[in-house]
Amino acid sequence: MSEKITFAPISYTGWGSLEHLAQEVQRFNAKKAIIVTDPFLKNMGMTDKVTKPLEVLGCAYEIYTDVVPEPPLAIGEKLASFTREHQFDLIIGLGGGSALDLAKLAGVMATHEGKVEEYLNLTGTKTLNNKGLATILIPTTAGTGSEITNISVLSLETTKDVISHDYLLADVAIVDPQLTVTVPPKITAATGIDALTHAVEAYVSVNASPVSDALALQAIRLISSSLRTAVENGQDKDARTKMSYGSYLAGLAFFNAGVAGVHALAYPLGGQFHIAHGDSNAVLLQYVMGYIRSSCEKRMKDIYEAMGFSATNLSQEEASYACVHELKRLVADVNIPLTLKGFNIPENALDLLTEDATKQTRILARSPLPLEKEDIYTIYRAAFNGEIVEK
Repeated sequence: MSEKITFAPISYTGWGSLEHLAQEVQRFNAKKAIIVTDPFLKNMGMTDKVTKPLEVLGCAYEIYTDVVPEPPLAIGEKLASFTREHQFDLIIGLGGGSALDLAKLAGVMATHEGKVEEYLNLTGTKTLNNKGLATILIPTTAGTGSEITNISVLSLETTKDVISHDYLLADVAIVDPQLTVTVPPKITAATGIDALTHAVEAYVSVNASPVSDALALQAIRLISSSLRTAVENGQDKDARTKMSYGSYLAGLAFFNAGVAGVHALAYPLGGQFHIAHGDSNAVLLQYVMGYIRSSCEKRMKDIYEAMGFSATNLSQEEASYACVHELKRLVADVNIPLTLKGFNIPENALDLLTEDATKQTRILARSPLPLEKEDIYTIYRAAFNGEIVEK
C-alpha cells in the first residue's frame, strides 16, 4: 500500500538556527512583512530578533499582536481582513501554536475571498484554491508542531474547528531551541506534554506508517528524557534542544499519521473552558490511553520502552499498563493537574463536553479503538473522578 508523506519545504533546526532568517527573507524578495506574534513576546523584546534582520535588508514590516491563546474565530477573521488591506508579501509567525496557526491562516486568507468560517473543516462550504503568501514560521515553544503542519485551529463557541490544506504549509520553518529558554515552567510543561501526546497518538493511529513510527518514537525518546529538566531549569541547553527536536519530530509524525481520541476530547475543554491546549491534552492523556489500551498493547509497549524503561520481563499487556502509569507520572511530575476537577470543571459539564467531542469525527476516525458517544462520556467521567477505566 502506498502512502503520501508530507514535510514543510525547508526547515532549519538546532541552536542558533534563527540566523538563517535573513537569507530566506531575501530569497522571497520581500518588501513588506507582517509579523504575527503575541503581545508578551513583543514586550519582552523577542520580536527584535526578527525585526533587526528585516531592517538590514530594507524590508518594511508591521508587528501584529492581536493574538490570544486558543484564538476564537473572530480573531482569525480580523487578521484576515487586516492582511488583505495592507498588501503584505510575506508572513512571519513568531510564538506558540496560536501565533503560528494565525500566521498560516493570514497567509492563505490574504489571497482568498470570503470569511474564514466559510473554509472551516466541519461546517465550511469553500475550498482553498491557491497557496497564498510566502510564510516563515518560528516557534518559541517546544510543543505544538504548528510550524510544520497544514492546519490552523480556531475556537468556536463551545468547541474548535480547523482549516486544513497543504496550502497552509509554511515555506520555511525555523526551529531554534535558543528561543525557548525564557518560556516559563508552566508553559514548558503544557507544551511539552502536548508534543508528547502528538507522538503517542501518531504512533497508535490507524494511519501510522514506518515513517511516522520512526518520527514518533524518536520524539518520545527525546521528550521523555528532557521534559522534567526543561521544566525545572529552563536554561538547560541540552534539555531545551532535545525538547525542540522532539516537538518538531512529533509534529511531523502527527501531521502524517494524525492524532485521535485525546485531541478529540481536548478540543471541547479548550472551547468551553478556555483551558490551554497542552493542559487539555495532558489531563486526558492517561485516561484515553488507559481506555483504549487493549486495542494497541504492542504499540504501548514500544512507547513504554521509548520512554526509557525495560520491558524485557513484561508481557505486552503488563507493559501497556506500565506505559499508562508512566504517562500519568510524567504529567504529575511537571505539575499539571491529573483530573478535570483540578481544572475546576463541574460534573454537570460532562454531557455537553461529550456532545461536542462526538463532532470531532475527522480526529476520532484515527483511534485504534472506535470511540462512540458512550465511550467518550465514560472517559470524561474517568478524568473527572481520577480513575482510569478501560473498554
